[in-house]
Amino acid sequence: MNYHFLKSSLFILVGLSLFSTCDEPKEKDNNEPPTVSITSPENGSIVSEIVIITCVSTDNEKVEYVELWVNNITTGITDDSDPYALEWNTSTQENGIHTFFVRSYDTSGNTSDSDTINLNLYNQCDSGYVEIDSVCYWGEDIKFLQELIDNNDIRIDPTELGSQYWIEGRITSFVCWGCDLSGVIPLEIGNLSYLKQLNLFYNQLSGEIPPEIGNLSNLTSLNLNYNQLTGEIPPEIWNLSNLTSLNLNYNQLTGEIPPEIWNLSNLTSLMLYSNQLSGEIPSEISNLSNLAILHLFSNQLSGEIPSEISNLSNLTILLLFSNQLSGEIPPEIGNLSNLTSLNLSDNQLTGEIPHEIGNLSNLTSLRLGDNQLIGEIPHEIGNLSNLTSLRLGENQLIGEIPSEIWNLSNLTSFNIHNNNLSGSISDDICNLDILFNIDMYFSISQNNFCPPYPDCIENYMGTQDTTGCD
Repeated sequence: MNYHFLKSSLFILVGLSLFSTCDEPKEKDNNEPPTVSITSPENGSIVSEIVIITCVSTDNEKVEYVELWVNNITTGITDDSDPYALEWNTSTQENGIHTFFVRSYDTSGNTSDSDTINLNLYNQCDSGYVEIDSVCYWGEDIKFLQELIDNNDIRIDPTELGSQYWIEGRITSFVCWGCDLSGVIPLEIGNLSYLKQLNLFYNQLSGEIPPEIGNLSNLTSLNLNYNQLTGEIPPEIWNLSNLTSLNLNYNQLTGEIPPEIWNLSNLTSLMLYSNQLSGEIPSEISNLSNLAILHLFSNQLSGEIPSEISNLSNLTILLLFSNQLSGEIPPEIGNLSNLTSLNLSDNQLTGEIPHEIGNLSNLTSLRLGDNQLIGEIPHEIGNLSNLTSLRLGENQLIGEIPSEIWNLSNLTSFNIHNNNLSGSISDDICNLDILFNIDMYFSISQNNFCPPYPDCIENYMGTQDTTGCD
């Protein structure tokens, strides 16, 4: 065996073994972000329809893709091949200034953003729309507003009248409170098909309510009160099935309340007071199951109060005063457990005060004055612990004041003048927090109460017929 050959071979094997145990050199991490800049369009450019944003982007390794951001929100529009061009469709965007930048991503996950540019978007309006100050509005909506302006010789753009809210070029809310508007309500109102709120309160609008208002199927609130509107309430109003609030008070409306109005089952507030409405309150009123507020006072309504009114379980305020209502107060009215205010005064109501009124535990105001009510004051009224105002004056009530009345610790107004009430008055009346010296809060004159009178009211008894006293 050749000694030199063995020695050389051994040396080579050891060398290879030592080389194989050394660590291989690691690749350096790439933390260097790419560069990116927008090349077109120029900052401040006016653009429309399809906008192409071009940019250049480089990286020490490789750019994976670039992405377009508008108003700090990603559009999802990307390009992964140089030269980079990003196509943005503006058809669904609002006209005006929009901010752009491009974000570049490299294959190592590094990113960088270009400088931002502002572009002024201006698209032509679609058919049926008109452009005002680079914004598109539905032409029929603008036409209605322009009619109001023309009727009043106002020098403003239609979009500046009152307070308006628009969605995608359609008006959804129009409030012109105290705008000094006059003339008739334009017939074009029937074209505002997206309108949900219409408030023309406290103006000088005249003429009739146009039947076209019944076309506003999305309307939830209609307020035309404090104007000079005349004629009858149009029956087309029953088409407004989404209506929750109807306020037509303080006008000069005549005729009967259209029966269709009772089909507006979503109504929570119905205010028709201070007009010249006539006819009866129909039993169909019970259809308004969501009604919380019913104001029909100061009209010329006649007939009896329908017992079906007791079905309005959500009613909190019932004001029917200053009409020509007759007949007895329906005892079913005691079922209105949520009622806080009941005013039936200044009518021609007869019969006795129903004892069931004592069930109205939430009542704070009870006003039945200026009618033709007879009989005694029901002692159940003493159950109305929340009562602050009790007005029963100018009737034909007899008997003594029930002692339970003096337990109404919250009572601040007590009016029973001009009846045929008699007997003595308990000193407990002095425990009530009433300003006895002010007629507005205390009136007991023109009855038959016998002296001596409690010290707190002795000087405020007015005229009393004491011929039946001992």
